[in-house]
Amino acid sequence: MGTLRDLQYALQEKIEELRQRDALIDELELELDQKDELIQKLQNELDKYRSVIRPATQQAQKQSASTLQGEPRTKRQAISAEPTAFDIQDLSHVTLPFYPKSPQSKDLIKEAILDNDFMKNLELSQIQEIVDCMYPVEYGKDSCIIKEGDVGSLVYVMEDGKVEVTKEGVKLCTMGPGKVFGELAILYNCTRTATVKTLVNVKLWAIDRQCFQTIMMRTGLIKHTEYMEFLKSVPTFQSLPEEILSKLADVLEETHYENGEYIIRQGARGDTFFIISKGKVNVTREDSPSEDPIFLRTLGKGDWFGEKALQGWSWTLSVLDVEL
Repeated sequence: MGTLRDLQYALQEKIEELRQRDALIDELELELDQKDELIQKLQNELDKYRSVIRPATQQAQKQSASTLQGEPRTKRQAISAEPTAFDIQDLSHVTLPFYPKSPQSKDLIKEAILDNDFMKNLELSQIQEIVDCMYPVEYGKDSCIIKEGDVGSLVYVMEDGKVEVTKEGVKLCTMGPGKVFGELAILYNCTRTATVKTLVNVKLWAIDRQCFQTIMMRTGLIKHTEYMEFLKSVPTFQSLPEEILSKLADVLEETHYENGEYIIRQGARGDTFFIISKGKVNVTREDSPSEDPIFLRTLGKGDWFGEKALQGWSWTLSVLDVEL
């Protein structure tokens, strides 16, 4: 009997050990899911800002290499047609081209950009400027719009027609209206990765790299300047060093809410810290589902909430524009 009890005890220990291992596996899987979610979020942000940061870095590297070789400054400036000014005053005086379009064409271009994996994370203000700056282009049947290996400087949105996309002679797909193509050449300053030929007469909208990069840098610098001024106007942040404020401005994301919308719901998981830039919000607490929420206070410009979200490893900083 003693041997049987020993076996039963050992079996119970093993069962408990397996239960603890299962619980640990569940916990690790949950942590892995959370980290996968963070990686995806960071990847989206990387795609969003790489279009500005990478070309600027490459240009700076070119200029640095030329300086080491003793090349005259005037010759270095002629290397690239991309905008090289990074001062907000200089960029604010740049006049971008404007091409009139029908409301249908504007909507088509906007929806095409929002449907594109590499451009959908742009700010709406940037998308609007891109829409305004795109100009019309037409190609006849059997024309080559993009040739694999060439240096590209244009991105297209198709309004009418159909094209065939091939890589190394192998057909990849056909595309119709409402599609973006050629975007990699202006986002990452690389050669064309595929060939695009027309199957019928096509009508396109196009924008060149110089115009695109000017929009990216100007809107980015304007937003950064606006956020810096806003943060400096918040009493709590006024004592922070300039470099800290600059880093906060870099990670701020502007979010808009209509009157009556919920921003945070009691009991929900929070991962965002909010600062109000415009409008007012009411803070309430619900002690019982059967009772009306209790009003606590009203917050306005410069106030913040959701600060507990900063205690975790996954969080977002957001600046609010609340409609009254």
